[in-house]
Amino acid sequence: MAMLVGVRTVGVEEELLVVDPSGRPVPLGPAALEVAARRGEGETVEQHDRAERGDDEAGDPRGSLVPELKAQQLEFGTRVCTGLDDVAADLRHWRQRADAAARGVGARVAALASSPVRVEPQDTPGRRYTEMADTFGLTAAEQLTCGCHVHVAVEDDEEGVAVLNRIRVWLPVLTALTTNSPFWLGRDSRHASYRAQAWNRWPSSGPNELFADAAAYHRLVEELLATETIVDTGMVYFDARLSERWPTVEVRVADVALRAEDAVTLAGLVRGLVDTAAGEWRAGTPAPAVRSEVVRMAAWRASRSGLGADLVHPATGRPAPAAEVVAALLDHVRPALVGTGDEQRVADGVAAVLHRGTGADLQRRVHAETGDLTAVVRAAVEVTHA
Repeated sequence: MAMLVGVRTVGVEEELLVVDPSGRPVPLGPAALEVAARRGEGETVEQHDRAERGDDEAGDPRGSLVPELKAQQLEFGTRVCTGLDDVAADLRHWRQRADAAARGVGARVAALASSPVRVEPQDTPGRRYTEMADTFGLTAAEQLTCGCHVHVAVEDDEEGVAVLNRIRVWLPVLTALTTNSPFWLGRDSRHASYRAQAWNRWPSSGPNELFADAAAYHRLVEELLATETIVDTGMVYFDARLSERWPTVEVRVADVALRAEDAVTLAGLVRGLVDTAAGEWRAGTPAPAVRSEVVRMAAWRASRSGLGADLVHPATGRPAPAAEVVAALLDHVRPALVGTGDEQRVADGVAAVLHRGTGADLQRRVHAETGDLTAVVRAAVEVTHA
């Protein structure tokens, strides 16, 4: 239906940190989900685990609260949306409902991509999460990270793979725009997004090479599974991938945004990238022939400095001021933004981030003023629900 009306649908998944009133992460996600389930707003850990075993129908994160890898987390997804106003309304609604569920067990939720405060991450119970913990050791044990995933509709897998081939060089710019994890378990990481560094410990994460077609993409997934390293296809953690469940391209490089409106801006940019890439494919424009090693280097630099220093320009492969690279991204997707009516909103959103900084910048300002990492968390709670 989205393609029939000429506008690609978009949806956003967010992972949130569960914290106590003092600002310390607490393993109350499962208890908060029990509260949400009683209100018809969530899926308990037990229901989630039964679905993973195939005993029940698989859960749907859209319009619902669901478990994540660690007990200090909650996850939700928006509905399938056509307009960015709908994305914004759903993000604010589900942040509020997640917070209400957490309040029901004496906690709050914060849109933080890592824990500023030292904490011992605790595994969420369940077959899949236990298998991941056993298989991946410290990588899984320390993986208390919260991301933001954007889904955009594609007509079929062929279009989806053509899109993946063409957006990969722009994804580090999205990382830079959304950095929100400068502190890692009680220490300043000296990165703007340390979540990206922690996440890339997974063996199936990061950028990949160009695909000849959809069949080549699916062959690669089968080859990864054949190594018996990852536990299932849900662990194909590419920076962008074909969704396992929906007819979408799923972009996974962003930290969860501290401000809901920044997540809306991200959703607009991702939809613009997908629409632009699909148009290039249909016009016969080849995908940029950039090696995955170069894309990985660009992603590392974006994670390290965010918008505070040079980024690698996708057109040249050379350093350029962050504002210049972000402007190039906007120019690249502008015709698509005009087509969906999103140009002004997304341009204003990008300008706001460039002016006031990202979530990482706010966290560092609060810490510089207070010297207290729990104060950083408490400030993040307030901004999350502003």
